[in-house]
Amino acid sequence: MIVCVCNALKERDVREAARVAGKSCPKAAYAQLGCKVKCGQCLPFAKEILADARSFA
Repeated sequence: MIVCVCNALKERDVREAARVAGKSCPKAAYAQLGCKVKCGQCLPFAKEILADARSFA
């Protein structure tokens, strides 16, 4: 599933950033992926994904 249309980030990319680098906020996870938050519409979903990834860590 696409999380961020502006950066073409998929859910698995964001989960991987959370898992590998231990990123817990969307801005840090996006930076890990070489991106920046642009319009911000993705932030609620990205936060949910990161919280879910932390709960399984």
